[in-house]
Amino acid sequence: MTPKSIAIIGECMVELSGQPFTAMQQNYGGDSMNTAIYLKKLAGNEVNVNYVSAMGTDPLSRALIEKWQAHHINTDNVLLSHNKQPGLYMIQNDASGERTFQYWRSDSAAKYLVQHADFNKVLTALAQVDAIYLSGISLAILSEQDCHTLLSHLAQLKQQGIKIIYDSNYRPALWLSKMHCHLANNKAYALADLALVTFDDEAQLWGDSSVAQCTERLHQQGAHEVVVKLGADGCQYSKKHPDNSISVELFNTVAVEKVIDTTAAGDSFNAGFLAYWLTEQPIKHCAQAGNLLAAQVIQQRGAIVKIDTPAIKNTIENK
Repeated sequence: MTPKSIAIIGECMVELSGQPFTAMQQNYGGDSMNTAIYLKKLAGNEVNVNYVSAMGTDPLSRALIEKWQAHHINTDNVLLSHNKQPGLYMIQNDASGERTFQYWRSDSAAKYLVQHADFNKVLTALAQVDAIYLSGISLAILSEQDCHTLLSHLAQLKQQGIKIIYDSNYRPALWLSKMHCHLANNKAYALADLALVTFDDEAQLWGDSSVAQCTERLHQQGAHEVVVKLGADGCQYSKKHPDNSISVELFNTVAVEKVIDTTAAGDSFNAGFLAYWLTEQPIKHCAQAGNLLAAQVIQQRGAIVKIDTPAIKNTIENK
């Protein structure tokens, strides 16, 4: 069987973790790269994962790209900028595992992806994949014009039959205004063959008072399939049919002994879901994979952690 291919658009940054003015740990992360790496870990040779971004030519940028390549991520469409560097963030976790961030990314190379002289090369590559994944963060870091330009290109690619997958991943501080955020998300939802969203994010952005209201709105905005992530309560999957009816299924997650770090919970869920969705497996298996993978990740510290792929696959196969 020919492997499926997906392009993941976004930004990966240098990560510092620990207490200020102590020996802090260096790592890397970003919602899109977290999803890319976990997707490749779980899907293996069944899915080719291509990362689309921009980085500098400095030693840190090159070291980061080598790290991604070590996870078997295709970096052919990571464009290099001679006058820009990668973004940086610092992360701290409280006793319950919840995290807080500080960012230094306002002039990062990824912010100027659409303006890069070689961006047409990226568009040519995007026309060759089965699916394109991006998040609200992928859009929010761009200028308003670049955001509009990227979404216009995605609309053309969708017309060519390429699946569009979108996670709103709402981070208020990244958006120029709530109006710009609403406009961009409206366009993204309208393109989405699959929307993977977190209810808390959607409630904050749109004022949804219930999962049902959130689901109905997303389908009205144009999303075909919708997954609403509900944290410890699992996830809800819904699909709009040709007769405009909407079918809904709820999938419980697995209980964990202790939550250590929720940094990449949603990103890893997306990866697990996509590993099975891209290969056209039953939705039940997609949701189980997402829940099982996220459960492993939140019991360890850091955005990118070791996962037990056989355990996930065996659990799904034996249910």
